[in-house]
Amino acid sequence: MKTLSYTKLNEKEVNNVIASLQQLLADFQVYYTNLRWFHWNIKGHAFFILHSKFEEIYNDAAEKIDEIAERILMLGGTPYNKFSDYLKIAKVKEVDGVYTADASLHVVLETLSHLIAEERKILSLASNVKDEVTVALMSDYLKEQEKMVWMLTAYTYK
Repeated sequence: MKTLSYTKLNEKEVNNVIASLQQLLADFQVYYTNLRWFHWNIKGHAFFILHSKFEEIYNDAAEKIDEIAERILMLGGTPYNKFSDYLKIAKVKEVDGVYTADASLHVVLETLSHLIAEERKILSLASNVKDEVTVALMSDYLKEQEKMVWMLTAYTYK
């Protein structure tokens, strides 16, 4: 018997939530890879601070990737697992050649802005089909990411 038989969510109704979570998963995978790049390649006066901060952020992104994939499974979907699949649907783009604090933080803030917008859409979709678990997950992500935006914006303030 399928998980949805026990959770009483409607399979047809959650299909849009699953599709949106697949998109979010792809975006997070590319974001994670970009964060690794920044962690490895940051240069300049902010190296010691940002090297550690990027590691903290990519570890958080890795946890979210796992949670999103597991939520897709709980809703009856199968999460994508190939990077080639992620790159086909991800709206977050791969970065290369970004070495400075300002440039890397700009990419992180732009990506967070995108993720926040996508999570708000998923929250709305999930709410409409009474998928409170996905609503709670997205709410938790939004709370954390809005604080991160505030902190990074304060750090980059000139």
